Amino acid sequence: MKITVSVLVENHAGVLSRISGLFARRGFNIDSLAVGATNDPTVSRMTIVADGDEHTAQQLEKQLNKLVDTIKVRSLTDEELIARELHLIKINAQPAQRGEILTICEVMGAKVIDMTPATMTVEISDSPEHIASFNALIEGYGIREVVSTGTIAIQKGSLTIK
Repeated sequence: MKITVSVLVENHAGVLSRISGLFARRGFNIDSLAVGATNDPTVSRMTIVADGDEHTAQQLEKQLNKLVDTIKVRSLTDEELIARELHLIKINAQPAQRGEILTICEVMGAKVIDMTPATMTVEISDSPEHIASFNALIEGYGIREVVSTGTIAIQKGSLTIK
């Protein structure tokens, strides 16, 4: 099971190191980590995705709350979050295949951002599940390279982490 933890932290040097060190000391592997500034330039939001169960999420929440730089921690369940990733995917694309690839891109909401005689590079931003479906459709053409952001997530509805 994947757990998603949203953490508000003070925006200064060393915070990321302390948080990743906490995960390492506890033996947890981070599957995805995204960090960005919030509307307050002194505060950053970290979205961390890791393997674990509800007990693991509670333990991580307690440990993260002990760090001096932590402002607020919230574990988000799949039912209460909206998650997105951005992927840039370079695909083998001979001229005869381009029409098929363009159709897949159009249907799946991907955008072609570069084209060479032998490749197409596409951009897709969506839920991890949707991106996995897109990858399954294009893998037969040959994926040369994938670059992706970490998962970012926000709580559904009007509630906030603040």
